[in-house]
Amino acid sequence: MDYLAFEQPIADLQAEIDELESASSDSPHQLESLRQRRQQLTKTTREIYENLTPWQIVQVSRHKNRPHTVDYLSLVFSEFVELHGDRKFGDDRAIRVGFARLDDQKVLVLGHQKGRDFRERSENFFGCAHPEGYRKAMAKMRLASKYGLPIICMIDTPGAYPGIGAEERGQAQVIAENMLEMARLPTPIICVVIGEGGSGGALGIGVGDRVAMLQYSYYSVISPEGCAGILWKSHEHAPRAADCLKFTSNYLKDFQVVDDVIEEPLGGAHRDHHHMAATLRSFFKRNLRELCRKPIDELLQSRYDRFRKIGSYLELDEAGV
Repeated sequence: MDYLAFEQPIADLQAEIDELESASSDSPHQLESLRQRRQQLTKTTREIYENLTPWQIVQVSRHKNRPHTVDYLSLVFSEFVELHGDRKFGDDRAIRVGFARLDDQKVLVLGHQKGRDFRERSENFFGCAHPEGYRKAMAKMRLASKYGLPIICMIDTPGAYPGIGAEERGQAQVIAENMLEMARLPTPIICVVIGEGGSGGALGIGVGDRVAMLQYSYYSVISPEGCAGILWKSHEHAPRAADCLKFTSNYLKDFQVVDDVIEEPLGGAHRDHHHMAATLRSFFKRNLRELCRKPIDELLQSRYDRFRKIGSYLELDEAGV
């Protein structure tokens, strides 16, 4: 297990537990010591994760062992069949999309994919999709709506790809078109931020009837490094930017930006992929049951109203106070 800097007390306790478990003695004293260390590990982990700063949550959302879209495809869904290409330019590996089953329910699943090692991350552009990725996603979503299949989107990107080629091929335009089209697709749509939810890259597949985020994810108009670079001309101020942006789950639920916050296993999703997948599966099934019962007209109107009224704000009086 790779530990983040703030997890050093957890790492020390785990090392003690591993040492006690490797000892050959099964004396009552050793067993009692092992029990106490395990209790202390649980307590320490809970205390640390209940008091994470926004910057620490960003680090957790980027953890190298955090489950990605392809992990959930195998743990949550079955019979996944991947679909490729946008029929205009190429196949963007930063977005994976295909048909699958959620128990007995046929669905279309799509999401950003970052990759584990450097080679895979490079092939996937570190989860930053190009215009062809968003066009691919929309083409398959239209196909799903044609056959009345619900759509599930998993968001995990620092933002859309910022290269010149992406801009030349209409990055901003295609994201705007996706948002417009998703707002009126006549089928239930569920969107979940599973890691990073950055800028227009997240919004390009982020318009749905239910928008949720995992407990230790973030959802923001800009990454903390990008914000720090603009405001303070240095990425060194990213922790300060993270504090100011208020982009973690505890804020966004109160701000009415997301509908639900999905609880993660103790210590984060990266510690127990199967537990996190089971929780996510229950969330998808529960919400699909509710959304599939709604008439399409009502579904589309509530989706439109949700995004027209998104967020909370303060109104000023006539004196401007």
